[in-house]
Amino acid sequence: MPSIATVRFCIALAALAGSTMPSFAEEEDLLRVFMNQARVLRLDRPVSKVIVGNANVADATVADPTTIVLTGRSFGTTNLVLLDSEGNAIADERVLVSIDEGNTVRVFRQTDRAILSCTPNCEQHAEFSNITPP
Repeated sequence: MPSIATVRFCIALAALAGSTMPSFAEEEDLLRVFMNQARVLRLDRPVSKVIVGNANVADATVADPTTIVLTGRSFGTTNLVLLDSEGNAIADERVLVSIDEGNTVRVFRQTDRAILSCTPNCEQHAEFSNITPP
């Protein structure tokens, strides 16, 4: 485990370099959903309008006035804005869509990369065919 001084040095170095990586606190503020999966959001009060910043990343559906179903479409971040009947913001949340890596295997062959989903048999993700690493 790194020392406190090492961690502080790395944080300071990242700040000086203008790093765009989110801090641990920022990552906790994200509403996470896996690609091609849905997540149910229960609200304290009825919602009248649902706005998704980038519909290519995520989709939101009103199941009933206090239940929203958020579905991950592709990798990335966007935001979700919920408004009540008077146009007041109920929520404005950042959304992160990522892959569920719980049952995946990454295979690297020189410049080729494949990600296999192994539940229970391993099959290649269509989204990752013919992707080369940066």
